[in-house]
Amino acid sequence: MRIVIAALLALPLLAVAQPFPKGNPAIGKKLAMAADCAKCHSQRVGGDGSRMYTRPERKVKNPGQLLAQVRACNTMLNTGWFPEDEENVAAYLNRDYYKFK
Repeated sequence: MRIVIAALLALPLLAVAQPFPKGNPAIGKKLAMAADCAKCHSQRVGGDGSRMYTRPERKVKNPGQLLAQVRACNTMLNTGWFPEDEENVAAYLNRDYYKFK
């Protein structure tokens, strides 16, 4: 009986949709590091480049915009990422910086 109650209590946690359910943040981080995203970002905003994600005036305000920006960077930098790679990078950025639900 306790197991059933615990399972029922956990259901609301499962109902929270992740914006990039197919994305793997660990793979995304490796892809972003390999593409040296931080180099371009640091040229634009200074420091280690992470301010690109955390600055108050950031342009990305929802998961759709985040994925669109990752796709734009992929195209501009010709990284050769496939759509699943883009979703992995978006999942990484969301996990570590954006925190969209």
